[in-house]
Amino acid sequence: MPATFEDLGSLLAAPPLELGTTNWVEVTAEQIGLFEQATGGPVSPYLAVSLTNQFLPALLAVPGASSGVNYGTDSVELGPPLVPGQRIRAAASLVGAVGVAGGVQTTVVIRVEVDGAEPACVVRSLSRWLR
Repeated sequence: MPATFEDLGSLLAAPPLELGTTNWVEVTAEQIGLFEQATGGPVSPYLAVSLTNQFLPALLAVPGASSGVNYGTDSVELGPPLVPGQRIRAAASLVGAVGVAGGVQTTVVIRVEVDGAEPACVVRSLSRWLR
């Protein structure tokens, strides 16, 4: 169940806040193959980075916003590439929220954890939540 903020004011007042973890999911050979096909090269640690956008809605929801937009990253720390059969999940913390024109920008630190191994990546994800 994601941490839910009914309006932008409550989102602004929330940090710092642990958002918890997602459920474990298994990395499949098909996922890796599709990523390789899309990027034109061998699988890289960027597959884990791309999955942070899949995990974020399970961790944070702002139904009072008209939309939420991935604004980019502040920083990315890369670990080893994912391999088929690994179990991964995201652990996240809301570390910042500032007012910007039209809404609120949040910084969420998302760590893609690998069961029994070092993290696949740690991303300082930036999102804009619009009025």
